[in-house]
Amino acid sequence: MTIQIGGSDECGRLDPAAALFHSLSDPTRLSIVKRMAGGEIRVGDLATELGLAQSTVSAHVACLRDCRLVEGRAQGRSVYYSLARPELMDMLAQAEVLLAATGNAVSLCPNYGAGSTSAELTKENTR
Repeated sequence: MTIQIGGSDECGRLDPAAALFHSLSDPTRLSIVKRMAGGEIRVGDLATELGLAQSTVSAHVACLRDCRLVEGRAQGRSVYYSLARPELMDMLAQAEVLLAATGNAVSLCPNYGAGSTSAELTKENTR
């Protein structure tokens, strides 16, 4: 997919790109993707490595699977998950280049940067 800017249907063309970036916007899902870059893994093993409940990891893997970013391979009673597209790691590598070039300035973003979650929770609690 080519991301094109301009034209009368700009939002329609960006929806798939926005969905892609949204699927990777959760730190847990990003950790799962980075771990799968090293090879296939079962949900239970991921849960142990990440220190999270298996149900939590399973839900995140299901999200990535639904987005067709990861795929499962059944072996007996186990399912081994891996990246469906190696290009995903190329994209993440480029994101790291961009972060380095900007000095990780995105972490200062009031909407999505470090501390934004706690700020949003504070706003919600005062309502």
